[in-house]
Order: sequence, then C-alpha cells, then structure tokens
Amino acid sequence: MYRLKNVTKRYDAKGRTVTALNDVTLEIPDGQLVAIQGPTGGGKSTLLQMLGALDRPTSGTVELGDASLGTLADSRLTGIRGTEIGFVFQGFNLIPTLTALENVETALVPLGVSADERRDRAARALESVGLGDRGDHRPAELSGGQQQRVAIARALVKEPNVLLADEPTGNLDEDTRDEIMDLLEGLWRDRGLTLVIVTHDSAVARRAQRRLHIKAGKVKELA
Repeated sequence: MYRLKNVTKRYDAKGRTVTALNDVTLEIPDGQLVAIQGPTGGGKSTLLQMLGALDRPTSGTVELGDASLGTLADSRLTGIRGTEIGFVFQGFNLIPTLTALENVETALVPLGVSADERRDRAARALESVGLGDRGDHRPAELSGGQQQRVAIARALVKEPNVLLADEPTGNLDEDTRDEIMDLLEGLWRDRGLTLVIVTHDSAVARRAQRRLHIKAGKVKELA
C-alpha cells in the first residue's frame, strides 16, 4: 500500500519557487487501478515521481509498504525501483539498436540476473504481451502499439508489485489505445498489480477503479 501524508514538493525555477505538490494526503491500496488526471503543470508527473521513488518530497512522507521513500538511502531506493516498481512511458524509451528481446532484457541487467535467465524471462514477458514472435525485431520494425507492448514487457519482466504508467496511450490512435488498455487491465487482474496511470484521456481514466484529479498540486477524488 502507498501512504502519502502531507506531501509537499517545491522546485526552484528561474529564480522563483514552484509548488508542484501541495500538502497531498493519499492512500492507494495494494491491487488498485488508479487513474490520475489534471491540467499540464498541475503536478501529475511529480506525483508519479514520488510514487516511483524517483524524487523526494520537500516535506511530508511517502511510504510503500514498510519503506519510507523520502528517507531511504539512494542505494535502497535504487533497489526498490529495480525490483518492486515497473515504469511505462508515453515515448516507449526503447533502445533503437537493440531487438525487442534485448530491450526487455535491459531491465534485468542491473539485478545481476544471468544471461540465460535474462533471455528466458524476457521471452516469457514478450509472450505475455502477445509479442512472442517479435523478439528479433528492432523498434523501427514495430508499430507504435507493438513498441508500447515491448515497453510493458520490459516493465513487467522484473515481476514488480507496482506498475506506474505515464500517458501510456498518448502516442497511439484510438483503436491501439483500447488494445493497450485491454492488455494493461488484463495484466493488472492476472498479476494482482497496483496500477497507476497518468492520462489526459478521459476514455482511459473511466476504465480505472478510482479516478484522481490534480490541479495546482492539490489532489481530489472524482466520482
């Protein structure tokens, strides 16, 4: 479970202080599917960075299970990101010179997994997203939807408990968007993931169990 209590995040930008999160208190139970919406600059990405142990709050606490993400040593945070949290981004972030299989394997390299096990686990992850026959294709040889599936496989190959997705359908047409959401929902149900999706797309957000809206750093629940 995530527990955020009185979380504020401020940045210094061009001589002024920007408050990206403003006294946010929030709980996300294990296994919940949550959508976060809001205007550009409202704090969505900052909130996701807090959940992903990618940044620390200026004040307040962010907890994932028994771990306080705001106070842990950098090495411990790296370990949590490496094993407990998977990330999916709008831009896919695939390495163009690597095959789909090799791109998925990259998530396991920092964990010290042997080459044979990396290959086996990456192949299974690609199979789980419907790309078992595309492992030897490079990103340029794949459609946008297929590239996002590779990115999802890369996030899941670590077998995380949490999947954080930042505009995962933002670069896709409506049909492909729906296919990717079908895939994410299926993986969420089958694996018991906690799935948090940042999106501008209300059609995506309506598929979540729970919808949050963030504006000027303040979070509220949507019906």
